[in-house]
Amino acid sequence: MTDVLVVGAGPTGLVLACDLARRGIAVRVVDRSPAPPRTSRAKGPNPRSLEILDDLGVAEAVLAAGSAPLPMLKYRDRAPVAQADPWADSAPTPDAAYDRAWLVAQWRLEEILRARLAGYGVRVELGREVVGLRQGPDEPAETEDGAKADAEVSRVVVTFAEGRRGGAAVLRARYVVGCDGAHSSVRKLLGIGFEGTTQEDQVMVCGDVELAEDALDRGLWHQWFDEDGAVMLCPIPGTRTGWWFQAGPERDGRRRPLAPTADGFRRLLAHHTGLPGRALTRAELLSTYRVNVRMADRFRAGRVFLAGDAAHVHAIAGGLGMNTGIQDAFNLGWKLGEVLAGRADPELLDTYEEERLPVAARTLDLTSERLRATLEAIRRPGGGLDSAITADTTGLGVGYRWSSLAADRTDPADATHTTGLALTADATHPTDLALTADEGPQPGDRAPDAPCTDAATGARTRLHRVFAGPRTTVLGFGPGSAAVLDEVAETYGGTGVRTCRVYAAGEVRGGDPSDDRGKEHSREQREDRTDAEGGSSGCAVIDAEGHAATAYGTGASAVRTRAHAPTGAGPDARTGTIVIVRPDHHVGLRVPADDTRSVRDYLRRLHGTGRSAARSPGRSSEQSPDRFPDMVDAVR
Repeated sequence: MTDVLVVGAGPTGLVLACDLARRGIAVRVVDRSPAPPRTSRAKGPNPRSLEILDDLGVAEAVLAAGSAPLPMLKYRDRAPVAQADPWADSAPTPDAAYDRAWLVAQWRLEEILRARLAGYGVRVELGREVVGLRQGPDEPAETEDGAKADAEVSRVVVTFAEGRRGGAAVLRARYVVGCDGAHSSVRKLLGIGFEGTTQEDQVMVCGDVELAEDALDRGLWHQWFDEDGAVMLCPIPGTRTGWWFQAGPERDGRRRPLAPTADGFRRLLAHHTGLPGRALTRAELLSTYRVNVRMADRFRAGRVFLAGDAAHVHAIAGGLGMNTGIQDAFNLGWKLGEVLAGRADPELLDTYEEERLPVAARTLDLTSERLRATLEAIRRPGGGLDSAITADTTGLGVGYRWSSLAADRTDPADATHTTGLALTADATHPTDLALTADEGPQPGDRAPDAPCTDAATGARTRLHRVFAGPRTTVLGFGPGSAAVLDEVAETYGGTGVRTCRVYAAGEVRGGDPSDDRGKEHSREQREDRTDAEGGSSGCAVIDAEGHAATAYGTGASAVRTRAHAPTGAGPDARTGTIVIVRPDHHVGLRVPADDTRSVRDYLRRLHGTGRSAARSPGRSSEQSPDRFPDMVDAVR
């Protein structure tokens, strides 16, 4: 028996397992491969995925194992004709510490994630193939006094293929997540459709190769595009002579693509580059890639979910396949954690498909459009893979404004929704005043980063460091936010919610209860940001340069609050903004500090009624009666 079974130990499955394990959720990870795969088609995380890896505590290891993306040298008829650096004009900004993707071999990224997972006592179970899934209620469990539990609890019964010792193994899990790739057994067992197209004429052969030393400059990504084919060679970080090899395939007399071989790679190398074939000394992980654009009909069937390539596959242009899967996992992990901890209602899990399916659909369109642009570009001398890279491929602009979790009112039935990726023009805050573009992030948007100073220690930090770890963060701007932060800390301290008071430069800090918790929180950040429940519930930072206020548009909020504060409210209550940041770094709610009801209602939906909602060991949310009494009574 386990809380969550993750099927598939690629980047998607490993990110999900790490996120669950650090929350204290019982998680097991299985993979059908007998040994850790050494796949290398994905070249590394984009800026949004780097933020996620940073939250999981592995970004430094990933950066050390890889390299910044390289300038691209493009050739025609074996001669260099152009050089491009798509990242030449980009740089980190106050609201985004990562400005570009990072080159790292996929197998090396998986090694880093497996090591992180092992630190929580969880190891990937290899050679375990799922061949059966059955969902249904268990027999009611007995309580300690011998009585039957008051309700049956649904489980997923998972059957594995017969192992070397004979006999099929069976495992029961509260939830199962299929992260097992485009040929997902989990998806097929669920009978979920995987509609889309495969472009048989758009074929590429891939592999990892060794080239003789000094054969090519390793400071460049070399790209030969000719009328009759192409070869692309990118150095693999962390190796002395390793390269990623991608090329148009050799073809037979009927123009059918031939399977990749080491000798075939040598012939392609010699034909397009002019290098002698013997310069390629070794080739492994050979594969054929066909452009697939497919998406599952749905991402959930009962207690089973799909994520990553099991749910959607994309054209390779833009490098969004692995990254979209990592971001699926980060969206789903905290929701499973809150439900399994007994704090959130199981309906929270419905928002996974609600939020991620439209993102996957848009990503399919984006990557297909980028592929078309790239294929058009390489027909002309000087065109290359830089045509696939745009601001959209960073992942930083992905948000969920249409989600019920981004509703301006906490009752989803009252929310303003669209089926696209933006709110309708008449969307409003709870104050019924129209949103404006310069107000900062709106509900559903990615929460911006910002450099700041720890109020207790004076050390430099940033907001994403404050957000890091498996909790929701409630930011308070302005003196009117202090009372709300104190109420939230009193109600939710130690149950998945932290508070952070953001002071403006020169703002008086006396009498703010968040200030008293700053030293404890700073100590927690230094020791381990990823504990499941322990640590302090609040901190305070100083926005010395005003970057946080700019990023979150708190000036506009303060003006609106003063104009629409309740009659008789004191001056402090009219000068503040509250921003609730979900555990996956998306804004959930942004309201004036006097709108305590919206804050209470929103936190109640995500985290129940506070400390009283946390489960005891072995107690699931389905077994927690009356999880949501009136929050006002709980606060009082």
